[in-house]
Amino acid sequence: MNNISRFNPLDEAGGQTLGSRRGHPISRQLGTRSIVLVGLMGAGKSTVGRRLAQMLKLPFRDADHEIEAAAGMTIPDIFAIHGEEYFRDGERRVIARLLQDGPIVLATGGGAFMNAETRQNIAEHGISVWLKADLDILMRRVRKRDTRPLLRNPDPEGTMRRLMELRYPVYALADLTIDSHEAPHDRVVADIVEALGAWLDTEKPGEAE
Repeated sequence: MNNISRFNPLDEAGGQTLGSRRGHPISRQLGTRSIVLVGLMGAGKSTVGRRLAQMLKLPFRDADHEIEAAAGMTIPDIFAIHGEEYFRDGERRVIARLLQDGPIVLATGGGAFMNAETRQNIAEHGISVWLKADLDILMRRVRKRDTRPLLRNPDPEGTMRRLMELRYPVYALADLTIDSHEAPHDRVVADIVEALGAWLDTEKPGEAE
């Protein structure tokens, strides 16, 4: 198949039915909203997201993994066979569907937040958290895995610099910005929880509805 219908299985199924496991105070304040982690590859969205979900007793979803499951192939293969535009369209649709299953902790791919429709969906159904990292930290992390389609070129560091220049102003539109520094992941999780608590406490009555 050479069209975006390859992504339909997830659109139809919508993932698993999520039980109400909201024991943490922040989880109760979320209502049906999800916590959506955004940022460049290597920022730690998946690793931090899993630990954050565990702390908040919420389901965790990785958008890239859900896309691969729906398409029946890896993201590098999707890029190689169908191209980036095909992937981005599927990514947009899958994230929109996942946001209907909140509250969850959702880790998104590096380019997802660049899509205006996706940003709007996240604003309506979630709280966006930008995990911000410096270039040296990102490169140190991404060099551990040769699975990043956008970095498969002779100058991956130059590519990362250009992505930072293009994407960081858009990531800055997220509700919260958290420094993804070279510290234990639990420290980053604690920073997110603290920032979320403060952000939620400033909401006016009715804003979470």
